[in-house]
Amino acid sequence: MDFLRKIFGSDDKHANAMCDAKSYVDSVIKSRKIVIFSKTYCPYCIKAKHALQSYQLKEGSLECVELNKRSDCSEVQAYLKTITGESTVPRVFIGGKFFGGGDDTIAAKRGGLLEQKLKEVDAL
Repeated sequence: MDFLRKIFGSDDKHANAMCDAKSYVDSVIKSRKIVIFSKTYCPYCIKAKHALQSYQLKEGSLECVELNKRSDCSEVQAYLKTITGESTVPRVFIGGKFFGGGDDTIAAKRGGLLEQKLKEVDAL
């Protein structure tokens, strides 16, 4: 928590929210083979979701977190920025590791890398 206070200030309420966001994000990333942090209205998110859903993914492999439907959207995005370098969406994780954003996911599908990564984590 001290680490988060240094980054986000000393406001205990804000620091607690950041800790909750960190716990949530880390938990989701560990619980699924593929996680996409998205917003329902974002065209880049829609394209990335379509790219992932174009594969016959094993049941339970994909978790899509729609940030605009969450009350802690800002805190989750702030934490995503600390672990990915960007707060924009989508943020795609494969096998517990950050894979990329929307353009990265589309390009990886076209180039065959996305399918390779999905096979590596046994999502196909």
